[in-house]
Amino acid sequence: MDTSSIPGMELIQVADVVAREKSIEREEVMLAMEEAIQKAGRAKYGLERDIRAMIDRKSGAIRLERWMEVVEEVEDDETQISVAEGAKLNPALGVGEFTKQSLPPIEFGRIAAQTAKQVISQKVRDAERARQFEEYKDRVGEIVVGTIKRAESYSITVDLGRAEAVIRREEMIPRENLRQGDRVRAYIIDVREEQRGPQIFLSRACNEFMAKLFTQEVPEIYDGIIEIKGVAREAGSRAKISVLSNDPGIDPVGACVGMRGSRVQAVVGELQGEKVEIIPYNEDPAAFVVNALAPAEVAKVVMDEVAGRMEVVVPDDQLSLAIGRRGQNVRLASQLSGWYIDILTEAEESERRQEEFRTRSTGFIEALNIDDVIAHLLVAEGFVLPEEIAESTIDELANIQGFDEDIATELQNRAVDYVARETTRINEALDNLKVADDLRAFEYISLAMLLSLAENNILTLDDLADLDNEELVSLLGEHGLSDDAEAGDIIMAARAHWFDDEDDQTADTEAEAGDTSADASDS
Repeated sequence: MDTSSIPGMELIQVADVVAREKSIEREEVMLAMEEAIQKAGRAKYGLERDIRAMIDRKSGAIRLERWMEVVEEVEDDETQISVAEGAKLNPALGVGEFTKQSLPPIEFGRIAAQTAKQVISQKVRDAERARQFEEYKDRVGEIVVGTIKRAESYSITVDLGRAEAVIRREEMIPRENLRQGDRVRAYIIDVREEQRGPQIFLSRACNEFMAKLFTQEVPEIYDGIIEIKGVAREAGSRAKISVLSNDPGIDPVGACVGMRGSRVQAVVGELQGEKVEIIPYNEDPAAFVVNALAPAEVAKVVMDEVAGRMEVVVPDDQLSLAIGRRGQNVRLASQLSGWYIDILTEAEESERRQEEFRTRSTGFIEALNIDDVIAHLLVAEGFVLPEEIAESTIDELANIQGFDEDIATELQNRAVDYVARETTRINEALDNLKVADDLRAFEYISLAMLLSLAENNILTLDDLADLDNEELVSLLGEHGLSDDAEAGDIIMAARAHWFDDEDDQTADTEAEAGDTSADASDS
């Protein structure tokens, strides 16, 4: 761009056109032109010199000057001048001010013109990206519509009109065939600064995209009458969305489906035929999970609120429907509800209950030397371990149907004796295995669990802390530990002393630093 050959007013017109086309401020373009002229001026008059260009914002006249700073002691002859020399040029100049020497206009050669064009183009691009970032940084969470500019296997570039955005491969709907020139709707998941400039990232696979589509299609959701409580989605295949009506007179599922399915079909069409199930939300977790597992029928639900698990029992002929193809139905229901769901058939549950009953009965028979009738009564009453009987009162045991006070007293005495013998046996075994005191004092596991760990060479608290959830479950599964969450709690408790040690070291370091500062002040 040979700006020296462009008349002043035409230069202003060029800046106006570029600013309008790129949707950036005219001043940004003018500054880019000045920088390009400065670069060409330094190439002609000396790269080490401070050459500055100014373009008059009204007339477009170009002024080129060499600036030199007035200093007391000159270190750079090209950009600095002494106070004495500066006084000869202008007695009013003080230290830190600049002398300005006008330079004759420059004629751009081919290389200089190309360099100037590159500088202007780069500055315009930078300004355009800054404008895009400012415009879109607060629009995360919106749906935008654009035209596909480039379609590659790993990403798609979308022209939004005033900006470009990217849909990465993992954010595309699987098997969706998008081509250059297609119109596409997507959800803005992120806008951030990167080395190559601000980037706008879109998604068609995220849960929020589906929620926003329903918000656009269902006026009741937009108005807040119906609330979307959650979305679970496997993009391109199947999704579940839970909805709650804040107006008792409006059916949330019917409103989202629309007349003859028009509303939900509009969403399904945008998602390339993805199967969408609309689930009525329920405050009761068990009832909500039953809804979420539809169309499967549920016979019984057993909740473990501590572990965040639900055991769902279904009729034998409903098992495949409840699980879904490749486990999809139960997986989406679990994601939607936030509960870990185990699916059992009625036959499997009955068999498992019988096996648990037999195992516990046998344990009581061997530990307390009782007959199977009394053992069965104890199990039926909910007792699992002899320790529970030892800790119960005589009245509690005597109230069991078929027991009297004499039987209750004898049972408790036998349980107390058994617990004492087991405690002695396990402690002797722990002594022989040389289990560290810190592990023996760890209160989150029983003595029997401790022995199982020691027999597997877990002898210190650090050994336990080094395990992962799966390893701990495999070691203590026979003692009833079957949940990853519970195992994780035990491991985190075992690791607590690591963080305490770090805090102590930090405190010691700060104290030492304080002492050092005090010594320095005294000296």
